[in-house]
Amino acid sequence: MRMPAAERREQLLAVALDAFATRGFHETSMNDVAEAAGITKPVLYQHFDSKRELYVAVIEEAGRRMIEAIAYRALADVDERERTRLGFSAFFRWVADDHDAFRVLFAGGSRRDPEFNEIVRSFTAQIADLIEPLITADIDADHRRTLAYAIVGMTEGVSRRLIESGDDFDPEAIARQVSDLAWAGLRAAQRSTPASLN
Repeated sequence: MRMPAAERREQLLAVALDAFATRGFHETSMNDVAEAAGITKPVLYQHFDSKRELYVAVIEEAGRRMIEAIAYRALADVDERERTRLGFSAFFRWVADDHDAFRVLFAGGSRRDPEFNEIVRSFTAQIADLIEPLITADIDADHRRTLAYAIVGMTEGVSRRLIESGDDFDPEAIARQVSDLAWAGLRAAQRSTPASLN
C-alpha cells in the first residue's frame, strides 16, 4: 500500500536527519537518503527538488523540535531560581533525547553555509525570546537581551561538549550545575550606572 504524501515526507525527514547528523551535509547524498528510506531516488525527488532543499527542511524540523521541547509551560507558580533550573532541564533533556537534531543545528556544517546559518540563527533568536522575559533583574532591555544570548551560548557550549564526549549524561544533574552558575550571574546582574564626570 502506498504511503500518503505527508507521512512519506515525515519519514524522509526522519531518515535524512539521521543521515545528515551522522555524516554531514557534504558527505550525504540523495542516494544515501533514498536507500536508507527504502525508496528510489526519483521518489525522493518528488518530495524535495534538491539536497539543499531537503537539508533546509531538516534544519527547520530540528529547530521546531527544539523550540517545542524547551517552550516554558505552567511555570507561573514556581520561583525564579526553580524556573531557571526547569528551563535548563528542558534544554538538556532535549539534547539527551534528540542528539541528531542538536548535531544538525549546532554541531555540523550548518553554521558554515550562509543560508543554513541564517535558519539556525533564527531558532537561536527564538530561544533568546523565550529566555528574555524570564530575566527579572532590574536591568535595561539591551542588557537583558545580551544575557539571554549569553545563556543560549552557555547551553550550546555545554551541550556540544556532552555530545562530543559520546557518553550518556543525566540532564537533571547537568541542569542543576549550569543553572547554579546562571542563577549566580543573574542575581549579580545590575543596571549600569553612568560613570561620574570629573
